[in-house]
Amino acid sequence: MNDALAFLQQPHIAIPIVIVTVVAIFLSGRRWTAAYVGLMPVINWAFAGISTIPIPDDLGGGSWHPFTVVTGLVLVVRDFAQREIKHWIFGAMIAGLALSTLTAWPVIVVASGVAFLVSETCDWAVYTFSNQPLSQRILISSCISAPVDQVLFIWLASFVVPGIFAWGTILTGVVSKLIGAYIVSRVVAAQERRRVPQIDMNPA
Repeated sequence: MNDALAFLQQPHIAIPIVIVTVVAIFLSGRRWTAAYVGLMPVINWAFAGISTIPIPDDLGGGSWHPFTVVTGLVLVVRDFAQREIKHWIFGAMIAGLALSTLTAWPVIVVASGVAFLVSETCDWAVYTFSNQPLSQRILISSCISAPVDQVLFIWLASFVVPGIFAWGTILTGVVSKLIGAYIVSRVVAAQERRRVPQIDMNPA
C-alpha cells in the first residue's frame, strides 16, 4: 500500500493525474467544480512545500502560512461549485481529497479532510437554507467555516507535527481566510448590483 502510494506521489505521475482529472471535470461543463477539486491538492501540497513566517510569542506564537488566503478562497469556490452540482459537492470534496494524497502526507490529508468535512457541512447548510444574496451567503458561511476549518486542521495536525498548535497560527489563519472571502464577496456584490434593473427616479 505504502509502496503504491509512494509510486503515485512521484511528481511526473501525480501531476498528470491531477491535471487530467481537473480538465475532465472542466470539459464536462463544471468549471467551478473543476477549480474546487483542483485547489485541494495544490493547497495541501503548499502547506508542506512553502515556508511559513514565524509569529512572535507576544502575538500568540506559531507561524503564518502565506497560502492561507488561498484556503479562504477555496471555501468560496465551494459555494460556486455547489451551484453547479448541488448536493454532489460532497463527492467533489472526496475527489479533491483523493487527489491530495498524491501531493501531501496522508496524515495531513486526513486532518485536512476532517476539517473540510465539518467546515463545509456548515457551508452547505448556510448555502442550502439561507435565502440571502450570494455575496452575503459567502460572508456568512466563511465566518462560520473558516474558524472551524482552521482550528480542526491545526489541532489534528498537531498530533503528528509537534508545536504546530498555536493561537497565533490559528488567528492569523482565520483572518487570512476571511480576507480572501471578503474580497470575493465584494466582487460578487458588485455583479449583483449590476444585474438589478435601475429605477429611473426622474421620469420624463
